[in-house]
Amino acid sequence: MKKIAAYSLIAAAITGLAACKQQTQTPAADASAPQAAAETTTDVIKIGHVAALTGPAAHFGKDNENGVKLAIDEINAAGGVDIGGKKMKLEMLSEDDQGDPKTATTVAQRFVDQKVAGVIGHMNSGTTIPASKIYSDAGIAQISPSATAVAYTAQGFKTAFRVMANDAQQGKVLGEYAVKLGAKKIAIVDDRTAYGQGLADEFEKAAKAAGAQIVKREFTSNNETDFNALLTGIKGTQPDLIFYGGMDAQAAPLKKQAKKLGINAQIMGGDGAQTPEFIKLAGADAEGMLATSPGTPKDQLAGGKAFLDKFKAKFGNEVQLYSPYCYDSVKIMVQAMQEAGSAEPAKYLPKLAAIKYQGVTGPISFDAKGDINNGAITVYSVKNGKWEIVEVVGGAVAK
Repeated sequence: MKKIAAYSLIAAAITGLAACKQQTQTPAADASAPQAAAETTTDVIKIGHVAALTGPAAHFGKDNENGVKLAIDEINAAGGVDIGGKKMKLEMLSEDDQGDPKTATTVAQRFVDQKVAGVIGHMNSGTTIPASKIYSDAGIAQISPSATAVAYTAQGFKTAFRVMANDAQQGKVLGEYAVKLGAKKIAIVDDRTAYGQGLADEFEKAAKAAGAQIVKREFTSNNETDFNALLTGIKGTQPDLIFYGGMDAQAAPLKKQAKKLGINAQIMGGDGAQTPEFIKLAGADAEGMLATSPGTPKDQLAGGKAFLDKFKAKFGNEVQLYSPYCYDSVKIMVQAMQEAGSAEPAKYLPKLAAIKYQGVTGPISFDAKGDINNGAITVYSVKNGKWEIVEVVGGAVAK
C-alpha cells in the first residue's frame, strides 16, 4: 500500500506541474465554467476509460477496457459520430487506477485536464465514488458499468449513471435466496471495500428480514488469501451458509479452505465471485458455489451471442463479466451526443438522463438518481466446472 501511495503522490505531483504549466501558457482558461473544460474543439471526441488494469482484479479491468474498445472501434469503422452533420472520431484514453481511491482521484483530475467528453468507469465502487465528485464538479458525464455500491448514485450528482443493478437490489436477492435455500444460521465475511462491505450489509438486512440468524460477522482484506483462522472461528458457530462479499481472488481460496476444514455450509457470493476466474482458481472445489450477478445472463442478452462471438474474435478470450456493460455505456453516451448535436457534456447530459436504448445487455433507461430502471439479478451455481443459471430475478424483457 505504501508503494501505491508513493506512485499516487508522484502522479499527483506530475499532474499539478502540468496544470501549472497550462495556467502559465493560457491564463484565460482558468476563468472558464466547469463544463467548458470538456468542450470538444477538434474532430476527435475523447472518451476516458478507467479501471484496475494491474493487481488482483486486473482481469476485470482488461475485460472492461476491451468492452469500451470494441464499441469505439465499431463506431469509428462505421464512419464515426454524427454531431450536427459533422462526422467525428472517438478516441479512448485508458487509465489504470489500480483499484486505489487516491489513484482514482488523480486519474479523474487528469481526465478533466485532458478535456474528455465523458468517462466510462470506474470499475470498483471504492474508486468510482471519490472520482465521481471530481467529474461532477467539472460537469463531465460518468457511466459506471460495474460499480454497484448504493452510495455512488445516492450522492445526487447529475453526471453519475450506472447500467447495472445496484447492491441494494442484489443484496436483497442474495439474502432472500439464502433463506429460500433453508439457511437459518448464516455467517458473513466481507473484504472491507466499498463494494464488498456494502453488498454484505445489504445481504445481512435481507437475510434477517427473511428470518435468518446471523451467527458471525467477520472481515478480511481484498489482498488476503489465508482464511484458515477466520474460517475456524466460523466453523464453531455451525452455520448453514457462509456469505462472502468480495472478489474472486479471495472467494476462491475461501471456498477451498472451507472444504479442507470440513465446513459443510453452503458458500455464497456476489458478482465479484461469479467469474470464469473463480472456477479456474478454485478448481474442483468450485463445485456447488452460489453467486449472483447484476444483469441478464450473458448468453440470454438481447444481442448476447453476437456480442460474445465478436468479442472473442477480436480479443481471443471469453468475456469475464462487465465488458458488455462497458460496450453499452459507450453506445448510450454516443447516442446522447448525437441526439443533442454536441459532444459537450452540458448539452448532452439531459439527453443521457432521458435515454431509451436497446443494448446488448437489454433495455437501458435511468431513474432520477441515474440508476438503471428494472435491473435484473441472476443467481448462478457451479455445476460440473461451469456456472449454470439457477434463477433470474427482475429485469426488462430483452427484445
